[in-house]
Amino acid sequence: MSQRQSSIQPPGAMEYILGRDRALVKVAIVVIVAIAWSYLVLLADDMASGDMRLMGMGAGHLPSDQTNFTGMTMGSMAWSPLTFFAMFIMWWVMMIGMMLPSAAPMVLLFALIQRKQLADQNPFLRTGIFAASYLALWGVFSVVATGAQWALSEAALLSSTMVATSQWLALALFVAGGVYQLTPLKHACLEHCRSPFTVLSANWKDGRSGAFEMGLRHGLYCIGCCWFLMALLFVGGVMNLVWVATIAILVLAEKVLPGGNLVAITSGLLMLVFAVFLGLVLTGLLQI
Repeated sequence: MSQRQSSIQPPGAMEYILGRDRALVKVAIVVIVAIAWSYLVLLADDMASGDMRLMGMGAGHLPSDQTNFTGMTMGSMAWSPLTFFAMFIMWWVMMIGMMLPSAAPMVLLFALIQRKQLADQNPFLRTGIFAASYLALWGVFSVVATGAQWALSEAALLSSTMVATSQWLALALFVAGGVYQLTPLKHACLEHCRSPFTVLSANWKDGRSGAFEMGLRHGLYCIGCCWFLMALLFVGGVMNLVWVATIAILVLAEKVLPGGNLVAITSGLLMLVFAVFLGLVLTGLLQI
């Protein structure tokens, strides 16, 4: 009897533990996001000064008649395994900085449920596994994005600051992004991301392997929701931090605001309107 009594939490103890857990998870998310954005700021500053060594592009990657990166296209630089790896790291860190804030409600709810299930055990390991598997799937996406960047670079369609050099490419990306924002697939994935309690209750799996699987599942839906928005980074500049932050805010608004579905539809329509405007300019039907 005394052993059973010792396991009973005093009044308010569980509320205190839950509050502490929630605060610790929030702090962890803030720290990770802050580190990611700090890295991006450092990278953008180095690029602005013409130094691309952090991206694996040192002097050995320059053509013999070039002394700096100003005015060069990415296609004029030789890609190496080191360059690919550095670009992959850039993309993955960027995805962490952009996507983790919008995934915070799901991570926090997962930690809360784990605490209630595990009672006197530490829930952070499984929460960490959930978040890590989610971010790992964005790592897979980053490999694909790096490959796309490489292909565009080889075709000389990206500037030295990783901005599309072809307005027709920008037009195509806006059309594709705008249309995708209006598709049923986009909104099915968005509904998943906007309903953490419903999703976790319907797909809950116990144990560490369950945490890993649920993190992957959530990551897959998030990629389905946002991958075309990430393609727009090639329009405004992969390392244009204002543009990166704008897309990150749009993703966050879609997922957490009460009218998130309307935000997605409105942004899609605006992309299409801008694409029509850009198309008229490129064809000479509209003079500016």
